[in-house]
Amino acid sequence: MYQHQKTKKIKIMANKNELISEAGSREIITRRIINAPRELVFDVWTKPEHIVNWWGPDGFSNTIHEMEVKPGGTWRFMMHGPNGMDFPNKIVYKEVVRPVRLVYVHTDDTEEERHLFHVIVTFEEEEGKTILAMYMQFRTVEERDRVIKEYGALEGNRQTMDKLETYLDKIKQAPKEFVIVREFNAPRELVFKAWTEAEHLSKWWGPKIFDNAIKTFDLRPGGIFHYSMKTPDGSIMWGRFTYKEIIAPEKLVFTTSFSDEEGNIRPTTMLPVFPLEILNIVTFEEKNNKTILTLKGQPVNASEEECKVYYSMFDSMNAGFSGTLDMLDEHLETIQETVN
Repeated sequence: MYQHQKTKKIKIMANKNELISEAGSREIITRRIINAPRELVFDVWTKPEHIVNWWGPDGFSNTIHEMEVKPGGTWRFMMHGPNGMDFPNKIVYKEVVRPVRLVYVHTDDTEEERHLFHVIVTFEEEEGKTILAMYMQFRTVEERDRVIKEYGALEGNRQTMDKLETYLDKIKQAPKEFVIVREFNAPRELVFKAWTEAEHLSKWWGPKIFDNAIKTFDLRPGGIFHYSMKTPDGSIMWGRFTYKEIIAPEKLVFTTSFSDEEGNIRPTTMLPVFPLEILNIVTFEEKNNKTILTLKGQPVNASEEECKVYYSMFDSMNAGFSGTLDMLDEHLETIQETVN
């Protein structure tokens, strides 16, 4: 098994960043003092819902195919470069010691394994911060030098660590509730009706690319709205509202959850770590015969880890709700055109 060269333990660094690539060595060493607790840093390095948001140099994004962080487990993903090129990657974990250490082999996920290298990542707690060190060892000095020259590995590592810190700051500073505001060119009574009648909800609720079907609709405090959503690949997901308060045409309060076909609240395999229930408050304000809709959401009885995942997803949630409200806007236009 790969073991990096022994170096003197660093307690205080002159700079919070350190990149080491000595002549004649097969290693690239990256060290960073991160202003976040070790448990959190380890989480965002080992959970797909986190690492997809920051992994890779500037301009790169990721599609994760599988990620099982355990000895013998595999993380397969595609990195999408800013120039439109895709780069397949495969990581096989050799050692996972939470929240102290990761050891893995990283390849380009091809039969030739042209870019194989070994990695050790360590996480050291230091007064509420984390001293993170990543040791990358290549098969030869020449291979390491080529990766630095052709792929900009040193600068790439620095940018990746910058993105990690930015993402951690975002999680730590995240507001406690999700908020989205939208103005509709329709009277308040009509917008409220579109939210509270099954024939209307079926036309617009859910992501743009999903088809929904309503199984149960019982609009009263304690009643449920139980529905299915069919994804483009044919998979079926189930969800439900549980209504808490209904004040027509001013306000709706309800919880949302993933569920099974029988309506029982269940986690989804797409988000195994996520609050089971989200409390939503939707208000409808009339202004000049238009409606200002405000939706606020926050977790209910969720663990700290589940809340962190929820807060980290605000950008994607904003995009998702924006698409859903676009469909509501189109539906409202259709209704008004029919009436007129």
